Amino acid sequence: MSEFLLTTESPADLSKEYYEETGIPYIPYHFQVNDGELLTDYVGEGMTVKELSEMMDKGVVPKTSQPNSTEYEEFFEPFLKQGKDIFHVVFSSGLSGAYNACVAAVEELKEKYPDRKIIAVDSRAAAPGFGLLVDEVYSRYKNGATMEELEDFVLKERNHVQHWFYVTDLKYLKNGGRVSATSAALGNLLNICPLMFVNPAGELKVFEKVRGKKKIISATVDKMVEHAQGGKDYNGKCFLGHFNAPEEAAAVKAAIEERIPNINGGVRIFEIGKTIGAHSGPGTIAVFFWGDDKVDLKN
Repeated sequence: MSEFLLTTESPADLSKEYYEETGIPYIPYHFQVNDGELLTDYVGEGMTVKELSEMMDKGVVPKTSQPNSTEYEEFFEPFLKQGKDIFHVVFSSGLSGAYNACVAAVEELKEKYPDRKIIAVDSRAAAPGFGLLVDEVYSRYKNGATMEELEDFVLKERNHVQHWFYVTDLKYLKNGGRVSATSAALGNLLNICPLMFVNPAGELKVFEKVRGKKKIISATVDKMVEHAQGGKDYNGKCFLGHFNAPEEAAAVKAAIEERIPNINGGVRIFEIGKTIGAHSGPGTIAVFFWGDDKVDLKN
């Protein structure tokens, strides 16, 4: 394994078991409920995803915040003091200002530790799509890739991490300012589920509005067949994220594996964490896989 350290961030939505198995350190984000104490989003610890989801169902509107530059410095510095270089994969700059805060911290630390090397690269990915990218970086890292090789890989391949999401209650997108109150109310009345994707800039965009649960699951799988490398013969990895919707996640997994039977290891299910779930809401389902170039699609 390479001598430098690979690090990442909690919105990669990988499991606690994954981090324990790989030893990848991550910097946590923060969330807040009912204007209470600012809580740190340690993966698999403290308030559970289910607990937060149930609070949101009762009307709680949580707030989230990214690490600031000081927190990044405090996260990186102990490793630098140990004489380690760092390769860090950052949450999408299209969804957060974290990348700018991280870069500011890196510049400060480079002056303080001129003999150490730090590379921070923008994933332009989110949730287990971010995790899918980190997972491939880790595979290359443990097989001896250099920091420069990993940076080149991320910059070239991040645009091939396909993200397809849907939500079942538009009020959470309304709370985040992504849809109007009128559109949210009408959409919920008509049982509309927006099918969304992440564009090349790492931003979340609505592709189409689908009416009904069966149709949105089918539409999501259709997009995987359309965009996955090899289509129905895709044999790469697929990560599936859900926010307190384990039964629906299992149904989507089954639908994907029926149409795309050669997925490497089968579809792996992860919980969407509190940072992402606070904005997308309970019932969110998201599918991530290696595909063709992401573009700003229009229906």
